[in-house]
Order: sequence, then structure tokens, then C-alpha cells
Amino acid sequence: MEPLRENVSSHKYFIFDGFNELGALRPVLFTPFFFMFIVSLFANSLLLYVIITQRSLHSPMYILIAAMAGVDLSLPLFFVPNMLLNFLFDWRGISLGSCLVQMYFVHLLGALQSSLLLWMALDRYFAICTPLYYHEHMAIPRFLKFVIPLLIRNVFIVSVVVSLAGSLPFCFRNTIDHCFCEHMALVELACGSTAVNSLVGLISVFLIPVADFIIITSSYIVIFSSVLGAGKSSVKALHTCVTHIVVMAVSLTIILVAFLSYRIRNGLPAAVRVFFSIMYLFFPSCFNPIIYGIRTTEIQQHILKTLTRCHFVKMVPHT
Repeated sequence: MEPLRENVSSHKYFIFDGFNELGALRPVLFTPFFFMFIVSLFANSLLLYVIITQRSLHSPMYILIAAMAGVDLSLPLFFVPNMLLNFLFDWRGISLGSCLVQMYFVHLLGALQSSLLLWMALDRYFAICTPLYYHEHMAIPRFLKFVIPLLIRNVFIVSVVVSLAGSLPFCFRNTIDHCFCEHMALVELACGSTAVNSLVGLISVFLIPVADFIIITSSYIVIFSSVLGAGKSSVKALHTCVTHIVVMAVSLTIILVAFLSYRIRNGLPAAVRVFFSIMYLFFPSCFNPIIYGIRTTEIQQHILKTLTRCHFVKMVPHT
């Protein structure tokens, strides 16, 4: 009976083993992910700087874009540096406590990305469909009625998911087939039944990104109807909404493939599953600044002025 008791003792230290199939080629992954990381940091930092320093951009729409940039800047910091060190120096270890903290903030910030897209869709709905009451709807006390419930939803659901994962015993394996503490990658190492964890994780997907996508799509259907009835003067607004929908649809597809791949054993290679799990977090952080920042004319003009001014300052010593 003594060996059995020893086997049942729970692991408190884990090893990341994502992309292990690549063998000696695994360090090559450092280059593309490092490049994406630098692009994400630079683009989101620049976007935040421009919106904060330009008073003409202190309107609700631009404040939401700044909030998105802040989230997109923060999210990669919780898992990408550790992942890059893993690729380059083979530093793979993490304690259970650190793993759960990483999981909590990664999934909470990921949920906040989805909520921000919903708030941005509401902003466009009020601006296009009820322009006379736009400032009334977007006043802070009134808009908080849309913000606070989603924040409570995100914190509650993510807290439940992470708490249930942390309460599991990990008796047999401590090798995580991933590059960061993704929920199901950790849960599948547990001994005993994980049906509740799998179900709660799946419910969280449908209560956050899927539910937000449905609401966003519904609001844009109303916006499209309003724009088409208004004629050519609102074609630009329609173009912005289409771009928003496309980005949201791509992100949701990546999320569903990543989450469902752990629950439906369909022969999907482990490396592909890990790649999708990384990209559903990393993809928005790299491309949101382009979609919501650079493609917005007012922001684009201020970004060009900022970059030109910085270039001029560098050139001064040579003149």
C-alpha cells in the first residue's frame, strides 16, 4: 500500500513540452515568435502613446481602442517571454502556483479582449444608429452599465475555471504538452475524473467569446440595415464594421479549434493544437493595432506625425 500512496502524491512542478516533435529544430521557433512579440509591443505602445498624448483622440471610440491596445500589450507579457526562453535556452520548468497565476491572467485578459470588441461594437451601434443620443449613451455612468456586468462575468468564470484546475491532483505526469499554462493542457494531466473541468471550460468558451460574437454580429446586422438605408454617406462606416466582423470571425475560429481539439480526439497533430492555442491569444495582439489603429484615418495621421518627428530628432545631430 505504501507505493500506491506515493503514486497518489500530487506534482507541484511541471515541464513545458510544446512542439517537442520538432526536436533539434525547436529553437528555430524563437525567431518568428520573437518578431511577432516585438511587433506587438511596438505597435500597441505606439498606439497607446498617440491616443494618450493627442487630446483630439480623447473620445469614447479612441479610448476603447486605447484600452484594447493596453490589453494587447499586457497579454503577451504573461506567456511569451517564458515561451521564448523555453525555445532558445530550453528553460521549461514552472511551479503549479506560477502555472495557475499565468493561466488566470492569460485567460482573463483574453476574455477582456472579447469584451472590448463587444464594447466597440456598441460604440459603433450608438454612433451610427442613434447619432443624436450618442454622447448620452456613451457617458461614463450610462456606459458602465454595459462594462461592469461583462467584467464581473469574466472575473467569475475565469476564477471558477482556474480554481477547479488548481484543486485537481496531478499524480502520474508533470509534462505539459504546451508552451504556456493553457487550461486543458494542464487539466488533462490530472488523475481521476476531469469531466467537470472540461465541461466548465467549454461553457466558458460559449459564455464569453461565442456569446460576445453573437451579440456583436446582431448589432452589426442592425448597423448594416441602417447604413444601407442611409446611402453612400455611410459606406465608410460599413467598411469598418465588415473589417471588425472578419477579424472577430477569424479569432473565434482559432479559439474554437484550440479549445475543441482538447475535447474531441480527431487526430489533430499535437504541434498544430499547440500552435492554434498560442495564436488565439497572440493573433489579436499583433493585428488589432493594425485593424483598429492604423486603418483609422485620424490615428494614422497622428502616428505618421509621431514617427516623422522621432526620425527628425534622430537626424538633428547629423545636420
